[in-house]
Amino acid sequence: MAKCAYCGTTILFGGKKLEDLKFCNDKCLAQGHVALVAEQVPNDVVAAQAREVHAGACPVCNQHRGPVDVHTSYKIISFVLMSSWSSNPRVSCGTCGKKAQLGGLLYSFLLGWWGIPWGLIMTPVQVVRNAAALFRSVDSLTPSEQLEQLVRVNIAAQAVATQQQAPE
Repeated sequence: MAKCAYCGTTILFGGKKLEDLKFCNDKCLAQGHVALVAEQVPNDVVAAQAREVHAGACPVCNQHRGPVDVHTSYKIISFVLMSSWSSNPRVSCGTCGKKAQLGGLLYSFLLGWWGIPWGLIMTPVQVVRNAAALFRSVDSLTPSEQLEQLVRVNIAAQAVATQQQAPE
């Protein structure tokens, strides 16, 4: 299965393409230029900044309960013939990440079932994803690849923004 070049979400159906990259939706596609610049950021710069984020304070609770890494929660909401599901990665400490995953599990369990057919199909998927994420152990010694990718994209986004603001 393909992964979004911007947010890292697994693409089950469809997706958008830009050159050799695949994106999960139009929002991520709009960030395609950033993704192309991100591929050019040196690995040593990314690794150094990722280690700094990993060892820093949690951006959610502003406490140093590290390690800080990417924690993804999954949600679905359904109403009769409409269903919408998402993956929500965020950089946080493990405690804040577990709270978001537990919230996503409860949200999906309560609001996901009410759509036909996707609510009935995707609700168990999102509930199991959250449950698996809650029990997954995180390597506390090194930043994850997902954190490194987010840091890489952030560096590229800052470079693109600086480039766009520079007078010609």
